[in-house]
Formats: sequence, C-alpha cells, structure tokens
Amino acid sequence: MLRNNTQAIQAFMERLDREDVMMHGFQLSCEGEMLAKVYYAPFREGDMHRMYSVSKTMTGIAVGMLAEDGALGLDQSICDFFPDWVDEGTDERLRRLTIRNMLRMATCHRRTAYREGTDENWARQFFLVTPSHESGTVFHYDTGCSQVLAELVRRLSGKQVLEFLEERLFTPLGATDEKQWLRDPSGCCQGGTGLLMSLRDLHKVAECILRGGDGLIPGWFTQEMGEKKIDTLLQTNEEEKYGYGWQCWRTRAGFAMYGLGGQLAVICPEKKVVLTTIADTRLDPVGVQRIYNAFFEEVYPFISRRDADGCLIETRQTVALSDAPGMEGHGKGIQTGKYTFEEGNPLGLRSLAVDGDCLVYENARGQVRLPFGRGKNLEISYPGWDEVPALCSGGWVREDLLRVRCFAVGKAPCGFDMQVHIHDHAMTVQSRKSFDSVTEGYDGVATGY
Repeated sequence: MLRNNTQAIQAFMERLDREDVMMHGFQLSCEGEMLAKVYYAPFREGDMHRMYSVSKTMTGIAVGMLAEDGALGLDQSICDFFPDWVDEGTDERLRRLTIRNMLRMATCHRRTAYREGTDENWARQFFLVTPSHESGTVFHYDTGCSQVLAELVRRLSGKQVLEFLEERLFTPLGATDEKQWLRDPSGCCQGGTGLLMSLRDLHKVAECILRGGDGLIPGWFTQEMGEKKIDTLLQTNEEEKYGYGWQCWRTRAGFAMYGLGGQLAVICPEKKVVLTTIADTRLDPVGVQRIYNAFFEEVYPFISRRDADGCLIETRQTVALSDAPGMEGHGKGIQTGKYTFEEGNPLGLRSLAVDGDCLVYENARGQVRLPFGRGKNLEISYPGWDEVPALCSGGWVREDLLRVRCFAVGKAPCGFDMQVHIHDHAMTVQSRKSFDSVTEGYDGVATGY
C-alpha cells in the first residue's frame, strides 16, 4: 500500500509502540527538508542525551580532520604516536597496526583492553595487552580502539576530542546545544562511549555528512567513512551484517552512527534521507533492530521530499506497562504485608511488600518506595539514587503476578524489569537489568516468606 510521508511516519510510530520500544525521540529529514521532530515526554528538543557508541563516529571524524591537516597518515602505525607506551618488547602485531585498521575495527585485539572501574588510563591498556591475532585481518568491535583514537586526537591537537570538535565542527555548524563528554580516570574523553549531546545537534552533524562535510569535515572522509571497509558476517544482529566503515556501521541502505540502546543517525545517500533517534532499548536484545526494521519497512520505501507538507512536530508518551486485559484496576487497594528474604539472595532483598501502586522494599541501598503508573510512566527518582531521574510503570499480568519496569533516564540510561509472583505464604521476585552501577541488585530471582 502506498503511503504519503505523514502516513509512513504514523505507521513507524505505531509499530514502535506496538513492539514496546522505549523511544525518547526521533528526527527525520529528506533532501534537507525536516519532515518530523517527535519527542517522548519527558524528553525535549535541545536536551543532552547519552550517545554511547555514536561517540566512536565523532572521534573518527576528528581523526579524519587531522589526516586532512597532515598531522597523521592513515597507513602509519598507531605505535608511532605513542613512543612512551611501547618498547623493545612490544608485539610486532601491534607495531603493524595502522590507523586505517583502527578506524575500521580491524585491530589485533579480540576484545576491549581496558576494564572500567579497574584501569586508570584506558588508552594505555591497549598497548599492554598481548595481541590475539594479526591486525587488519578480521573485524572485532573494540571500544578500547576508539579510546586510543581519542587520546591520539588529544596528543596531536593539544585538545580533548570534545574541544577539538566544538571548534572545528559543532560551533561552525550551528550545533550549539550543551554537550558533555565523560572522561576516563586519567582525564581523557571516553572516545568510544562518553559523548552527551542533543538529538537536534546529532541530526545537524548527520546532515552535514550527507552534504559532503560542508567544508568542515573533509569531503573524501565523508565519502569513504560509510563505505564497507571490512566484513562483519559473524555479527548476530541483522543490521550489523552489512559491514563496517570508519567507526560507523553499514546498513541495508547506507550507513549509521550506532550507539547502545538505540542512539542512531541513519544516513541514506541514495534518497538523501536522515533518521536520528534517541532511545533506551537495552532491556530488549533486539530493540535496536526493531527501530531499523520499522524505519526501513514502514518509512524508507515511501519517503519523498515531493510529498512534504510541513514538519510533524509532536510530543508523545514513552511506552509504559499496564494491566493485562481483564485485570484493569486489580490490586488498587492491595496491601500484601511484608515478605522477608534470606540473606545472600541474588537481588540483595531483605524485605518487600506491595502497597497499592507501589513496591516497598529494603535492599543494599536501604529502604525504598517505588511507585509506578499503570499505562503511563511516573517521573520519579531512581530507587536508592535520589539524584538520578527515572520513569516507572507497572501492571497486573494475573491476579498473582505483578510486573514493574523502571528506567533511569539521566547520564547513563539503563533500567530493570521485575515481576513479583505472590502465592499465599510465598513471594518470588524475578528481575533482569541493563548494565550500570545503579542497576546492581536487580538481576536474579529470590523467594521471600
């Protein structure tokens, strides 16, 4: 069925809602014409959002600029720039690693070298770990590689990668919303994961790339960064099998900056279409793929600037849990009493009670009250972390089964999904989480009596 732009965008949003995708916002343009700006409350235009691995692409762009300046050559060894971190004992496989192979994630390491919370200088660890294979041969996603590139930018420019990009790209482009870039313990920007910027500014950068760099990003780099530089056939997710460019992913129709949890800038040169998204799909193993599929199946085949009749500007509600059919309003006045849990259980629970639309429990963070909305997200503080904003919803699946889901929405979007089974004298709590320090204690199962 043929659709106009408005119908296609509506179908996209409806599918994401139907598939329970926790969207925070998206923007869509075609041939430079903005077709949609949609934000899901409480997220607003211009607000900073954690971009996770979109940071890698931004770091790669900075490296491309330095190559254009003549400060580096893509076929130089990365070791040439870190003489203080290499010596006569440095593995030859590492010495043969070029910046070009760094950009395309063809390093000599099969995993990220540094360990967050353990290592002081994340980039230096890259040079201390013994290589696992010859560089330039196979793809391995390596956030430590991007950390080294951020340190390379700092060494060659004398600026942190955020300062460098503010001066050379963001400010001249008019991408001037507030930004932050989280640092490793040594003070270097987290090149692979730490950028916080607005969806609006992300879209401006993506459009700039589509236009060939506007004289800010080298034109040759914008052309080559999205080309397939290495195969990624062993990746699990569908959209990750189209290959990898320079610190960005190929897609079925172009390429994308791709950050954990649904931070996307999908650039489609053939139709001159750009979709940018912010989201938190981390509790859904295929959540990002749902966004890709919804876009490429509901929107991309139909989109056209000729059909543009203004920009859809809309504020929507984030997806939320609700009571199952037939359970509407169940448990409104319920008070289960306190169930006590044995010490050492995986959730660290000491006690838990259901008090209407609120969980009341004690864990390692102390006494917690967790209110939830039914069919809507309540804006609350994350349980046990008063400084972290959160969204929480819940609903009764059956008379004896309550499900509650809570998302932290601060500088590190994450969350947990919990079900509480109540049967006479026993209460069994099962929970799973996305990884972050605030979600500790929300993964596992425990029974209280």
